[in-house]
Amino acid sequence: MIVPLGPGDPKEIGPFTISGQLGEGGQGIVYLGENQAGERAAIKLLHVKFTGDAIARSRFARELRAAQRVASERTARVIAADLQGDTPYIASEYIEGQSLRHAVEGSGPLGGAELDRLAVGTATALTAIHNAGIVHRDFKPDNVLLAADGPRVVDFGIARIIDSTGTITSRAVGTPAYMAPEQISGDDIGPATDVFAWGATMAYAATGQVAFGGSSIAVVLNRILNHDIDVTPLPEPLRGVVRACLNKAPADRPTADHILARLLGRADEGAPATIVLPPQRKRRRWLPAGLAVGASVLVIGGVVAATQLLPSGVTPTPTPTRSPTPTRNSPSAFTSVFDKAAATGKLAIGVRNDLPGLALGEPGTVSGFEVEVARYIADKLGVPASGVSFQTVSRYTREDALKLGQVDLVLATYSYDDHKTDEVTFAGPYYQARTDVLVRQDAGITTEAQLAGKRLCVRKDSTSADQVLARVKMTPVAGGDYGDCMNLLKGGLVDAVPGDDLMLAGFANRERTLKFRVLGLGLDDIRYAVALPKGDTRTCVPIRQAILDMYESGAARTLLKRFFGRVAFTPETDTPERVAC
Repeated sequence: MIVPLGPGDPKEIGPFTISGQLGEGGQGIVYLGENQAGERAAIKLLHVKFTGDAIARSRFARELRAAQRVASERTARVIAADLQGDTPYIASEYIEGQSLRHAVEGSGPLGGAELDRLAVGTATALTAIHNAGIVHRDFKPDNVLLAADGPRVVDFGIARIIDSTGTITSRAVGTPAYMAPEQISGDDIGPATDVFAWGATMAYAATGQVAFGGSSIAVVLNRILNHDIDVTPLPEPLRGVVRACLNKAPADRPTADHILARLLGRADEGAPATIVLPPQRKRRRWLPAGLAVGASVLVIGGVVAATQLLPSGVTPTPTPTRSPTPTRNSPSAFTSVFDKAAATGKLAIGVRNDLPGLALGEPGTVSGFEVEVARYIADKLGVPASGVSFQTVSRYTREDALKLGQVDLVLATYSYDDHKTDEVTFAGPYYQARTDVLVRQDAGITTEAQLAGKRLCVRKDSTSADQVLARVKMTPVAGGDYGDCMNLLKGGLVDAVPGDDLMLAGFANRERTLKFRVLGLGLDDIRYAVALPKGDTRTCVPIRQAILDMYESGAARTLLKRFFGRVAFTPETDTPERVAC
């Protein structure tokens, strides 16, 4: 929530004009600002003064460089910072969305695809953070924002740097209910500390209950040190992953990249072991025998602070990890997917499981247009039907599934136009979709002009609604997802549902009591392409040829009629314009 500025709040911070306050924590006040380029930022004005303190400034500068090393995927990109003023600040990309804590408190625990999306997205973020040599050290529901494009992990201002200088920041911070045992006992802190906090956060998201909750700080810390939580309410594979993450011993926890691999269904024995920091001077242990007494000293305003310094000259270098053993499904085992298909007669293909008409059902029974296109392509690559296996991906996991070697190629409404910068190679496209609207045939709406003044269902993450509203003046009505909007349309509570024409036709085609029409606005081009591992141009060329054959032979027309024939809809049956491999 954005709070209006008060009398004592700044109007400008650096190049940013301040418009409101986003929150306040133990480290500082966070403001919403905008620079001259129109870029909005969350600006943390830190509760610390560096005037005349060269060492503190140096540490802060290293924190900034470390934060800027973090890949922006699933995190908040660092935009700017200033070390020269009396009060330094860090400006990060502004992420519009409520925190995980507020979402769970307001709407209850997450489940199904929403929980999967959270787990995979945050594990991706944690992998990027650790790969940059950072330990977050305060991973918790408040530091996970649920943006329209997926979850984002924020706040690296408290991160400890593990870099070649051997210098670390002077504050060890953590929120008690999400602290790892080693944070409480004063032992070495590393990436495994974040893994423990991630596990506790996922348990909270799935159940709505704080994993190590209690009526007092002493009770909370005692439970973290001495008790295990019941993870049976969590679905697999998340249940097993969280159980492993909550091991009391850091060395027994998986790494962030191993977490991600397990969530995506690739848990091979060659996964890297936990990164362990080399021995350093032991810090003062904060919890002697009298836990309750020690706990009262630990917590100051909800944050735990401890001073930790390395002995002079010690450089904390992460212990080398083992490389995963190449498997038949690993990109490293073959130079291309084409070579794998030729050598093994097998392909693992990633498809969605939640889109009627396109790909719906579990891996063994999934069916739809994209599934049949995938089978057609596999056949052209010499892979028999018995050698094709399907694995579920979503729009949030499909890129990572390719990177990890979980699948060989992906057909999952992957738009080339919207994802050109993804680390994949696109082949195709295999269908030219367009932004359109779905209406009931009995509503008498047959032209764009007749939409004026009507009610449009607006999904929470919809960009297609914006395109429609820019063309026609309609009344927006909030809807959750495609399913919710379809229910509103069937019930007469909205007049039109926006989206990709093929997706709309898929949802409409399964209805038996009502007839629907895709109006034919054709507002935008959305080219669904096959995604391959990055750089695999050898496979791209034969896939493009297979798609050309599919359209010229009439097979594409037959499939489109099969899966969307019950709808008043004119699909694109001409061969889509190719994209470069």
